[in-house]
Amino acid sequence: MTLRTFSRSQLTLIAGLTAALTLAGCASQVPLEEKKPAPVAAAAAPAGPSAAEIAAREIAAAKAELAKVKPSIYFDFDKFEIKPEYQGTIAAYAKYMKIDSKARLVIEGNADERGTTEYNLALGQKRAEAVRRALGVSGIAENRVEAISNGEEKPKAKGSNEAAWAENRRADLVVK
Repeated sequence: MTLRTFSRSQLTLIAGLTAALTLAGCASQVPLEEKKPAPVAAAAAPAGPSAAEIAAREIAAAKAELAKVKPSIYFDFDKFEIKPEYQGTIAAYAKYMKIDSKARLVIEGNADERGTTEYNLALGQKRAEAVRRALGVSGIAENRVEAISNGEEKPKAKGSNEAAWAENRRADLVVK
């Protein structure tokens, strides 16, 4: 067997590589000291309004707009078609109902004293249903709107003349 001799530089190189490999194999994967970011002082920013406060403000604004329109829609004699002049009323109530999701609406259809009690109850119901359908077209769910008829039983104006009859041919919108 032949023994090989290494030079001093070769032995130094072999020793260095052996030491490096030994240290690399024993290296730990866990850092000795975790560096955490320095805490940042919280800025004292003013808190904005809550969602409930914003909703309450929107409902109040919609109620104020609703107060600007008449809560009644008037009809021609023996008719239940909504006149174009009342589209603003329908739109205002629809807007309010969309903003206040808890609100309910009762539409009371009315008729003047001419005609039989049964006929006037049916006509009042058709008037209330016409308003209910118009609100439905505007996106208001039917289960939030109740249509009832008073017939001739709740006149707004007393008298047996055209002015009184015109005042009594109506549908009243009542927010609940």
